[in-house]
Amino acid sequence: MSLADSIGTANDLIWSIPLIALCLLAGLYFSVRTGFLQVRHLPDMIDQLKKGEKSEDGTSSFQSLMMSLAGRVGMGNIGGVATAIAFGGPGAVFWMWTSAFLGGATSFVESTLGQIYKERDPDTGEYRGGPAYYFEKAYKHKARGLSLTYGIIFAVVTILAMSFFLPGVQANGMASAIDNAWGIPTWVTAIGLVILLAFIVIGGVKRIAHFAVIVVPVMALLYILIAVVVFFMNFSEIPRVFGLIFGSAFGVQPIFGAILGLAVKWGVQRGIYSNEAGQGTGPHAAAAAEVSHPAKQGFAQSFAVYVDTLFVCSATAFIIISTGMFNTFAGESWPGEVVYEGNGGLSTDVEPGPGFVQQGLDSVFPGAGPTFIAIALAFFVFTTIVAYYYMAETNLNYLTRKMENRVAARAMQRVLQALVLVAVAYGAVTTAGAAWGLGDIGVGSMAWLNIVGILFLQVPALKTLKDYRDQKRRGLDPQFDPRQLGIENATFWELRADKRLQAGAGEPPEMQLDRD
Repeated sequence: MSLADSIGTANDLIWSIPLIALCLLAGLYFSVRTGFLQVRHLPDMIDQLKKGEKSEDGTSSFQSLMMSLAGRVGMGNIGGVATAIAFGGPGAVFWMWTSAFLGGATSFVESTLGQIYKERDPDTGEYRGGPAYYFEKAYKHKARGLSLTYGIIFAVVTILAMSFFLPGVQANGMASAIDNAWGIPTWVTAIGLVILLAFIVIGGVKRIAHFAVIVVPVMALLYILIAVVVFFMNFSEIPRVFGLIFGSAFGVQPIFGAILGLAVKWGVQRGIYSNEAGQGTGPHAAAAAEVSHPAKQGFAQSFAVYVDTLFVCSATAFIIISTGMFNTFAGESWPGEVVYEGNGGLSTDVEPGPGFVQQGLDSVFPGAGPTFIAIALAFFVFTTIVAYYYMAETNLNYLTRKMENRVAARAMQRVLQALVLVAVAYGAVTTAGAAWGLGDIGVGSMAWLNIVGILFLQVPALKTLKDYRDQKRRGLDPQFDPRQLGIENATFWELRADKRLQAGAGEPPEMQLDRD
C-alpha cells in the first residue's frame, strides 16, 4: 500500500459516520443543556468583545478572539468550502451552517473549561490552558491516573496535528493560489513562508496576539466586502443559489439524492475543519484571555464560530455557486466523473480548492480574481499557521512544565519550531490530496478525543454558566470563585478569589449589590 493510500485509509476510518454523528449530536445536546446560548447570549458575546478586560499577563477577549480566528480563518474558509462543494454538492454548505450553529454551544463548553483550568506559565507569566489541562485537572481528585493519561494523550496528538499534519494544508493552498495567480513556483513560496514564520514563532503569545488583532479583522472584512459586491452584482442568482443549497442538502433533486450522505459528511467535516468547534483548538486561545468570569470568554469563542462559518465560509460559497464556477465529482476524488456542472463553464481540469474561488471572482472582476484570492490566502494562511504553532507550543509546555531541566525544555521548543517549518515547506510543494488527507487526520483525531472528553467534563462548564446567569440577574458584573460552585482543582481562580478578598473586593455578591 502506498503512502497516499495509507493516508486515505486512515482518513476514512477517522472521519466515518460515528464522528460525523458525534459532532452533530454533541452540538445539539450542548445546545439544549445550555438553553441555546448561541442565540440567547448573543448580546453578551458582543458586549464582552467591546468591554473585555486585559492585563500584562493575559490578552483581551478581543485579542483572544482574533487569535482564535487566526487559527480558524484560513484555507478551510476558501479551499475547504470549495472541496465540500466539489465532493458533497452545494448542499454541503447547509450542513456547514448546521455544524456552526450547533457548534457554538460546543465551543462555549470547551472554551469555558479552558478558562476554568488555565495556569500561569512560570517562565513567561502568560496564561496557558486547553484540553490537556482540563482533562488532567477536572477530576484528578477522583481519577488522577486516568485524567493525567488522557491529558497527555491529547497533548501528544495536538502537538503532532498542529506542528505536522495541519500546517501543510494551509501552505499548500497558499502556494497553489499564488501559482495560479502569478505563476510563482510552489518551492519559492515555501522558502518565503518559512523565512517569515521563523521571525514570528519565536516571539511568544503576545506577539501572536498583536499580529492577529491587526491582520485578521482587516482581511476578513475585506473578503466579506468583496463577496457582498459579488452578491449584488449577481443579485438575480440568489434564488438559484439558495435553491441549490437547500435542494442538494436534502436530496430533492435525484442527482443530489444519490450523494445526500456525502453532503452531510463533507459539510460537517469541512465545517469542523473551518470553525474548529469541538476540535479543542479554541480553548487554547480562550485560556490566554484576561476575564473576571470564565463564561465571558466562552461567549467570545462561541461568536468566533459564527464569524468563521456563517460569515466567511458563506461568502466563499456564494462566490462559487452564484458564478457557477464549480463541478461536483463522484467518488470523492479528483479527477473523476462529474455528476453536476455549475453553469459557469468551469473546466474539469481545475482542481477543487482555491481555483474554484479564483475563477469565480475572475468571472466578475476579470484579471483581479486570482490575485485577490492569492493575497487573501497569503494573510489567512500565515496567521493560521502562527496560531497552529502557538497551540502546539502550549501543549508542549503542558508536557514539560514540571521538568526541572529548563534547558532541555527550551531545546524541545526549538525542535517543535523546526518541525513546523519543515511541515510548511513540505506541504507547500506536495499534492493537495496528500495535504488535505493529513490535515483531516489531525482535525479528526483531536475532535474524537476532545468531544468525548468534554461530554464527561461538562458539569463545571454548566455550573459556570448558571453562576454567570445568576449574577447577571442580580445586576452584578460576574466574578468567579470555583469553590462556591463545588468546582475543584481550579487553582488559578482560587488564588484570584483570595486576592479579591484580601483587597476588600471579594464580598459575596449580595453585599456587593447592597453597597452599590
